[in-house]
Order: sequence, then structure tokens, then C-alpha cells
Amino acid sequence: MTSSTIHTFRDLLVWQRAMQMVEEIYKITGSFPREETLGLTNQMRRAAVSIPSHIAEGKRRGTKKEFTQFLRYAFGSTAELDTQMEIAKGLHANTVTDFKKAEALLLEVIKMLSVMTRKEKTSSTKKK
Repeated sequence: MTSSTIHTFRDLLVWQRAMQMVEEIYKITGSFPREETLGLTNQMRRAAVSIPSHIAEGKRRGTKKEFTQFLRYAFGSTAELDTQMEIAKGLHANTVTDFKKAEALLLEVIKMLSVMTRKEKTSSTKKK
């Protein structure tokens, strides 16, 4: 999708992939033991949800500066989720929980956000 066809945050591929990742995280955490509900389950879901939420909020705010800032917030949330997934894999290593799809989506989102923040930063410094 070219930048000329992006009208809302829903048009952003990174937002779409992040939304798919949220669904995967909810599936994964749904299989966690009940005692994890207030711990790791809640933490992972909140971190996952914050990623597309920050992308959407930044895009909706309308300025490149704010969009870049919110992309950075989303990027930070990917680190939280990545860490929490590693913890969950260690704690639930003996379960049938499959993290592969969520990990692949997270990696894709991380790469996209990295490129986007670099491009936004470059375009804003060229205008000065």
C-alpha cells in the first residue's frame, strides 16, 4: 500500500499485523493457568493491545511529530511483549502452547516500526 492510499490508521499494514498479533496473544494467554490471570496473562494482553493502540492514536493525532512519538511508544511496547513472551515460554515450556505465529507477527511489527520511526525521523530532520 502506498502512502497516498493511507487515509486512516486502519490502512497501515503495521496496525493490521499488530491487530493479528493481539488475537494470537489472547489465544495463547487463554491457555495459561487460571492463577496467571492477574499476572502474566494481564501483562501480555495489555502490552499487545497497546501496540496497535499507540499506532492508531499517533496516526489520528495528525502531526508527523506526534505520530513518530507514538510509533516509539508502540516500539517500546514490543520490547515489553517480547520479554513477557520469553517469560511465558520458560514458565509454560511443558505445555502445548505454540508461540510461533505470535513471535513471527511480533518480529514483523518490530521491523515495520523500526523502519517507520527511522523514516519519520529522517523526514523531520530534513525539513529543519
